[in-house]
Amino acid sequence: MQRGKFITLEGLDGAGKSTHLTWLENFLEDKGIDVVTTREPGGTLLGEQLRALLLDPSQYMHMETEALLMFAARREHLDKIILPSLHRGEWVVSDRFTDASFAYQGGGRGVAFDKLQILEQWVQGIFQPDLTLYFDVPIEMARQRVQSVKITDRFESEHDQFFHRVREAYLQRVQQFPERIRLIDAGQPLHEVTIALEGIVQETLFN
Repeated sequence: MQRGKFITLEGLDGAGKSTHLTWLENFLEDKGIDVVTTREPGGTLLGEQLRALLLDPSQYMHMETEALLMFAARREHLDKIILPSLHRGEWVVSDRFTDASFAYQGGGRGVAFDKLQILEQWVQGIFQPDLTLYFDVPIEMARQRVQSVKITDRFESEHDQFFHRVREAYLQRVQQFPERIRLIDAGQPLHEVTIALEGIVQETLFN
C-alpha cells in the first residue's frame, strides 16, 4: 500500500488555519482520499491532557519545560496517530507540527535552536511533512481575529513582541526549507487565500 501524505498547517492563531484545515479536508476527500485531521499539541489522549496544561493561562513553567512537553506530546502523536495513519495509506492533515516549536518555543520563548534540533532528531529522526502551509498574517490582524471570537489561552495572552519573534522565526523557517514550506498571504480576503491554497496543494501534491 502506498504511504499517505503528511500535510501541516502553521501560523499565528488568527491566521485562518482552522478554517482552511476544514477546507483542505473536504478538498482531499472530494478527490477520494481518506483523510485524518489532527492538531498539536494534542491528537492523542495524553497529548490532549498536555495541551490543556500547556494552554492553561494560570500555569507558569520554565521555557525548556514547555519545549520538552511539546515534544513529549509530539512523540505520542507520531506513535499513535500520524505514522500508523500514513502507513495505512491515509493522508494526515495536522494543525501545527515541529515548525511551531521552532517558532513559539524557539523564536517566542528563546529556547536555543540547537536544543530544539536535538529534540527534533530524537523524537522524529529524518521524518518531515510532505508539505507545510504557512499562513502569514500581520500581528495586529491576527490579534484582532483571536480576541473577537474567544477567551485567549496562555499563548494568545502574550504581548506583541512575543508574536513578532514567533512570526520572524516562522519566516526564517520558510527561507530555510523553501521546498517544503509554502507561504500563503493570509491577510487577503478569504476567497483569495483559498485560491492560493488550492493552487499550492494541486501543484505540489498532484502534479
